[in-house]
Amino acid sequence: MTLVLGIESSCDETAASVVRNGRVVLSNVVASQDALHVKYGGVVPEIASRAHIQRILPVISQAIEQANIRLEEIDAIAVANRPGLIGSLLVGVSAAKALAWSLEIPLITLDHVMAHLWAPVLDGEDVQYPALGLVVSGGHTSILYLRNPVEAVCLGKTIDDAAGEAFDKAASILGLGWPGGARIDVAAAKGSPVHTLPRPKTKGSRPDFSFSGLKTALLYGVRGNPIRKEGKNVFPNSIEDLNEQDIFDWAASFQHAAVDSIIHGIQHAIEHNEVRCIVAGGGVLANTLLRKQLEETATSCNIPIHLPDFEYCVDNAAMIAGLGYHLFEIGHRDQLNVTASPKGIAS
Repeated sequence: MTLVLGIESSCDETAASVVRNGRVVLSNVVASQDALHVKYGGVVPEIASRAHIQRILPVISQAIEQANIRLEEIDAIAVANRPGLIGSLLVGVSAAKALAWSLEIPLITLDHVMAHLWAPVLDGEDVQYPALGLVVSGGHTSILYLRNPVEAVCLGKTIDDAAGEAFDKAASILGLGWPGGARIDVAAAKGSPVHTLPRPKTKGSRPDFSFSGLKTALLYGVRGNPIRKEGKNVFPNSIEDLNEQDIFDWAASFQHAAVDSIIHGIQHAIEHNEVRCIVAGGGVLANTLLRKQLEETATSCNIPIHLPDFEYCVDNAAMIAGLGYHLFEIGHRDQLNVTASPKGIAS
């Protein structure tokens, strides 16, 4: 039996988890920072890193307590040291290094994006490789060719906004608040995709993504094309001009366009790569339409798909501990001079 303590602090979630043998989650503690960032309409890096400093040790202590073990029983420490907000990452990496040194156990650093693709394994899924990996979150929208759980080639990625970021901006445009992913999903369920919005596609043969133009199209659709007035560009319309059903319909139209773009990228990747299954992860995988269309795409291509439970879609440390176990088993170890990096495999 191998117990791995996972630590996650790549953005605005402070998380710790104890996982047995890479699959059995004994504890999964996540301290959200939503209340700290909501008034800014997005994550403020300096606020995030300071909050991690305050929360990291209590969260780790809670994870050990919930797992009903002693800290000395941990066999290895796994931590996401890339990619992400550098100030936030450094808090988690520093805590992991201190624990590994004091307990004299292995330290294992890993890529946060790759860890998202371990999340379905926590639900008992057996992923067959080579696999096609899809990570859709607030900071990443990437398609990866997975040779195994820790070796991957990036086939395509966003060149501007990530899908989760685009959902946040769309929710802001529609006056739904932040964070926007769940709010768009709820609103879209009450509306119809009656508005035609673009399905942006980048040039070339790679299945890259671009969501910035889609966000702008929604903005102009809702508020009209800017006009010059008194030396300034102003919108002729306001969100107050819309009734509730209008907002629901715009949310549905945006959601369908965003999901269509992702599905198009997946279809392109499947056509050009021999894979045995699709494995997906990231916060946007909580979106009901995306999950439904991914399942339909996999069925039409006659390959299995592995999706995480909702609790493992968001940033969490269980996926870090799980992938850390795999690295531990194949002999991966890091020195205590390892540090954090804002870039990872999908950057």
